[in-house]
Parts: sequence; structure tokens; C-alpha cells
Amino acid sequence: MPVFRWGQSWDPFRDLEREVDRLLQSVNLTFQGVRAGRQYPAINVHETPDAFILTAELPATAPEDLELTIANGVLTLSGHRHDEAAVSEDRYRRQERPRGTWQRTLPVPERVQENQLTADFNNGVLLVHLPKAPQLEPRQIPVTSD
Repeated sequence: MPVFRWGQSWDPFRDLEREVDRLLQSVNLTFQGVRAGRQYPAINVHETPDAFILTAELPATAPEDLELTIANGVLTLSGHRHDEAAVSEDRYRRQERPRGTWQRTLPVPERVQENQLTADFNNGVLLVHLPKAPQLEPRQIPVTSD
């Protein structure tokens, strides 16, 4: 008798995955090999000839709940995302949308003019413009001897 039959459902594995997800929701840790941690917010960074452009999707976040800081070559995005409605914890059957206070730090390329950064927030998308610093031309250093 074959162990696997064509058309046989793997529902027990799906049930196990859902149960593990439910149990791990209460633990604020990432377990390597079980689930990859998802950093919030998801970001994209691309380069243009004169700048680096960072975009982050922040649905249900108000501009006054966002804070951007830069220090020592590190850009920090932080904010707070409020609950949409007052729903008690015991009523949830699945929670995948992050809420509460969050923070994300990113190293900034050395060639960025930190004092020229600008940020725009429209329709739930944060756009940070990081202008490149002028590239210094290499200079010849004369070598002398005694």
C-alpha cells in the first residue's frame, strides 16, 4: 500500500503551520529556521546619478507619527501605528499587520550630504531623498627623499 496517494491533501501540515504561527505570535523573537523575521517597514533604495532614494510603505500611519533622524552615518526611521478599531486581543484569529511603535535603522552611504536630506510623505509612502556629496577628485601627492 503506497504511503502517498495522488490527490491526498496535506491539510495536517497546513494546520500545523497555522498552529505554530499562532503560538509564535505571542513571542517577540525570530527563530532562525522556523520563520524569517520581517523588518517593518519594507523599504526600497535605488540610486540616481545625483542621489539615493529611499521609499517605505507605511499604510495607516499619520505624518505626525513619523520621526526621521540621522547621526553618525545611520538613518533611523521610527513611528507609531495605531489600531484601526478597538478590538480586544482575544477576538483576533489572525494578526499579520504590524501595529504599535516601530523603528528601523539603515547605514547611509558615505557620499551623502546629511544636512541636505529631505523627506516627503504622500498616500502612505515615505520618500527620503539623500543627495550625494560631490566626489573629491584624487590628487597627486609628491614623494620626496632626503
